[in-house]
Amino acid sequence: MAKKTSAALVEKQKVISEIKEKISNAQSVIIINYSKLTVAEDLQLRREFRKAQVDYKVYKNTFIRRAFNELNVTDFDKYLQSTTSIAFGKDVNSAAKVTVEQSKKLTDKIKAKCGYIDKAFADEKMISVLASIPSKEVLLAKMLGSLKAPMSKLANILSQVAKKQANG
Repeated sequence: MAKKTSAALVEKQKVISEIKEKISNAQSVIIINYSKLTVAEDLQLRREFRKAQVDYKVYKNTFIRRAFNELNVTDFDKYLQSTTSIAFGKDVNSAAKVTVEQSKKLTDKIKAKCGYIDKAFADEKMISVLASIPSKEVLLAKMLGSLKAPMSKLANILSQVAKKQANG
């Protein structure tokens, strides 16, 4: 009997270590409350997270709590109740964005409880704010577009001046 118990303990510690590693390697971690999802809705939710390159898992609350506590983070203890899943994002806002978008589609079935963004606690309101920020690629494209616009206008003006001088 003792051998079974120690094997189970080793298995539990392995899962906790896995969660700790994912938390440490993620830029954002979103704690999600889910309930009454159909199999099709759950598959669609997982598909959306995968598309955004977000690792989405369901773990026992006690495992998540232990992993955070072993990382000296206790802000999540009161949020780890009822059904909980967790999304690990490689960037600051992709996990938040998918969670908020899907919570609008799956009304009353999933909801962000809180998050851990850049190694700091984030409440539900902060998750919503993060979700509204465009992705890094979109922001870079906008910035490049705004830098390119004045140069294009200048080139256009110089071209018109050259045409006038050539014609006149």
